[in-house]
Amino acid sequence: MLCRAALSPLVRSPGWCFVLPPHAIAAISRFYILRHNQRLRNESIRYWSNIPFITMPLSRAHGKSFAHRSELKHAKRIVVKLGSAVVTRGDECGLALGRLASIVEQVSMLQNQGREMMIVTSGAVAFGKQRLRHEILLSQSVRQALHSGQSQLKDMAIPVLEARACAAAGQSGLMALYEAMFTQYSICAAQILVTNLDFHDEQKRRNLNGTLHELLRMNIVPIINTNDAVVPPPEPNSDLQGVNVISVKDNDSLAARLAVEMKTDLLIVLSDVEGLFDSPPGSDDAKLIDIFYPGDQQSVTFGTKSRVGMGGMEAKVKAALWALQGGTSVVIANGTHPKISGHVITDIVEGKKVGTFFSEVKPAGPTVEQQGEMSRAGGRTLAALQPEQRAEIIYRLADLLTDQREEILLANKKDLEEAENKGRLALPLLKRLSLSTSKLNSLAIGLRQIAASSQDSVGRIIRRTRIAKDLELEQVTVPIGVLLVIFESRPDCLPQVSALAIASGNGLLLKGGKEAAYSNQILHHLTQEALSIHGVKDAVQLVNTREEVEDLCRLDKLIDLIIPRGSSQLVRNIQKAAKGIPVMGHSEGICHVYVDTDASVEKVTRIIRDSKCEYPAACNALETLLIHRDLLRTPLFDQIIDMLRVEQVKIHAGPKFAAYSTLNPSEVKSLRTEYGDLECCIEVVDSVQEAVEHIHKYGSSHTDVIITENEKTAEFFLQHVDSACVFWNASTRFSDGYRFGLGAEVGISTSRIHARGPVGIEGLLTTKWLLRGDNHVVSDFSEHGSMKYLHESLPLPQRNTN
Repeated sequence: MLCRAALSPLVRSPGWCFVLPPHAIAAISRFYILRHNQRLRNESIRYWSNIPFITMPLSRAHGKSFAHRSELKHAKRIVVKLGSAVVTRGDECGLALGRLASIVEQVSMLQNQGREMMIVTSGAVAFGKQRLRHEILLSQSVRQALHSGQSQLKDMAIPVLEARACAAAGQSGLMALYEAMFTQYSICAAQILVTNLDFHDEQKRRNLNGTLHELLRMNIVPIINTNDAVVPPPEPNSDLQGVNVISVKDNDSLAARLAVEMKTDLLIVLSDVEGLFDSPPGSDDAKLIDIFYPGDQQSVTFGTKSRVGMGGMEAKVKAALWALQGGTSVVIANGTHPKISGHVITDIVEGKKVGTFFSEVKPAGPTVEQQGEMSRAGGRTLAALQPEQRAEIIYRLADLLTDQREEILLANKKDLEEAENKGRLALPLLKRLSLSTSKLNSLAIGLRQIAASSQDSVGRIIRRTRIAKDLELEQVTVPIGVLLVIFESRPDCLPQVSALAIASGNGLLLKGGKEAAYSNQILHHLTQEALSIHGVKDAVQLVNTREEVEDLCRLDKLIDLIIPRGSSQLVRNIQKAAKGIPVMGHSEGICHVYVDTDASVEKVTRIIRDSKCEYPAACNALETLLIHRDLLRTPLFDQIIDMLRVEQVKIHAGPKFAAYSTLNPSEVKSLRTEYGDLECCIEVVDSVQEAVEHIHKYGSSHTDVIITENEKTAEFFLQHVDSACVFWNASTRFSDGYRFGLGAEVGISTSRIHARGPVGIEGLLTTKWLLRGDNHVVSDFSEHGSMKYLHESLPLPQRNTN
């Protein structure tokens, strides 16, 4: 313990440090772990109790590295290399305890999943520097107090501390900290110190290998470090001479050597940069390299090494390529960023796009980032075409859908056969997946409608204002930019969305479900064939790489709008994953039909049957039927029930209907349910006002219908229901871009911003302002200036209606 007299002058000295005994280190580690866990809960960041344990087998034959990120989840044996910049504090004197607690937590979680984790760590020098600084300051303060008799200290100079001495002083404390942290997760850790000479001696190599295997067998996490207290200088020109030779001159080369020696599946190298860049990080044009291939060194510019540590990025790349050659996959990522360091290791193992992934398998086509850039450039060229040229492309695509009908249906047949053989799709999804001659004919008709209506979309003037004399302002329509459309089991979506993107001058990235791979491929080929007539083939891109949807949603610099087309779960996942990119769509289609007391007997059953039974999997299908209380136990009510029974619709009773019904239907679990099948809920209301309140409480703002002959009641319903589509005496199934005369739709939006309801060409446009002046400056409009604002509305040019 430090006495108060010795400690008080230290407190007044800038940059003072002191070292705690082992029991205090354990207490601090517990504090940081608890504080880290609390921070995760407070910030709603994922914490490990939410992540299921891996149930898949984690064994594989070693000898070849993983070709794709998605395969990293199969990694059994993993080495995590912690760079000095990750382990140490910003002042380089002491350890970043909170960051270490997060890393230990992630490693422990993976270890408890049945993986074999090893850590190659730096930090001994920094920990020792902290300790020796304290000893020197304490010694100087005592000497000054004895010689001067004063409690006021003069400025004390700290001598330069030799790294080997710091390492010797810091090794025990660093290991004590790791042991205390891993103990919180009931995991044992063991320290191993090595030097380059240990790998040159065959007996020592075998001993090291045997020790590591035995520790892993006993579920112990080995913590390995170079013995910096005695490490000799690296031998010149001994690096990377072959698969079995790499000089251990820093922890990067040590980690690579161990990864290959131990036949490790994955090496994770954590540093203070996001990964590899094609130009110096921080420069304006620097782009993170997602996948790095052997031979790509020429495309990388190496900057200076990190603020601490022996190696730099060049050393990391050399070590990574050596490990890759030895059959170990490698990812270099940032372990210091506060927003991602809490889950960077687990994200990498889950196959997410984090850092730079080293792969020996180079894909044949462009990366998704390259596709995004191609789509943006192609979209701008597309927007610059004349309206007649864009329409010509769409007409050509419509012709190709009918001319190439046999090839399209043959590809679709392959998708259907694979889906049925694997049994992975429910019947409603199989129906969505299926194409037919009639579907293709309908698609062609819809595309021709889009072409005809697109003549005056891009560049249309919607407002003109004379600001002042010779100063005129225009607001004109322009494309949004690059759209990402993600769709499931719906190949017919591809030509529809492509036509709308072409008509509105937008670039387009398409990500279809793998169950429709053959259909999507031929439809995209036909789309590019149509685009080629005016040299804009690149404007529409089909993402065929093994890109996860969550990774696509992070490309905020390439994508301007995401439009999901699929299940409510897909939409919710995309809305959750999208970072900085707006999402247009709806997560649920809970559509209501309200049957009023003044409803026509002839209309009720027809509208309900069509709304529920025509296509029950559609998002605009009826899910909840609201019945006015006065209609219970009437012939009309009996007709409704008989019709639903004939159509084999399963009825779920709402709480009020269950109290009145003698049919004994199953009581609904939730009034906010989208069934997507031949099922629906029936509930009772006392008035149109109560029907409106029910819709607002349990609906999804999609499509809601009233059936009545009372015009006043109908108008009340139309004006008060706050949904994207509100109908009177019409089926919910009319909520569709084609049926609205839009030609097609990219989806139905329940958002209250920008577009709402079926989204056609207009919903894919935004505006920009054009100001034309003649030497105008704002100072001329000041109180004593020579000009005055007019703000006169000017007539709009005649629209082309042909």
